[in-house]
Amino acid sequence: MATETENAADAAHGAAEAGGAGMPQLDFSTFGNQIFWLVVTLVVIHFVLSKIALPRIAGVLSERQGTITSDLAAAEELKQKAVDAEEAYKKALADARAEAQKIVADAKADIQADLDAAQAKADAEIAAKTAESEKAIAEIRDGAIESTKEVAKDTAKEIVAAMGFSADARSVTSAVNARMKG
Repeated sequence: MATETENAADAAHGAAEAGGAGMPQLDFSTFGNQIFWLVVTLVVIHFVLSKIALPRIAGVLSERQGTITSDLAAAEELKQKAVDAEEAYKKALADARAEAQKIVADAKADIQADLDAAQAKADAEIAAKTAESEKAIAEIRDGAIESTKEVAKDTAKEIVAAMGFSADARSVTSAVNARMKG
């Protein structure tokens, strides 16, 4: 029995060596079959890729490119609008500054005109009051001179009378007038 068991083990070992000589892909007896299925698989993959997957990918890429192009165009349009708005803002700001300067100049001119009118009116009032004052001063001066002459005449008469002489009014008047002239 031991020999039979040994013979069976040797037979199984020999069969395993004969059947399992290496990898089945490298077995030359199956190359034709393997090449056929390789070609069929490559044709199916090519068909699936060219008819289904690649058109979808191309569509997505085309859609992305269209979106990018339209977004770039919109961005460029918005940029141009921003530049135009900035120019309009700068122009409006310059116009507002010019208008403000014009308003300030007009206000200065109005104030200067009012000031000139008020100054002219004040000058006229001052001139009128000065003329009145000069007239009043002239009247006072004339009155003072006349009063001084009267006082001088009365004083001269009293002094001459106190000295014991008598003087007529005519001679006293002519003496006072002569002395007043210088």
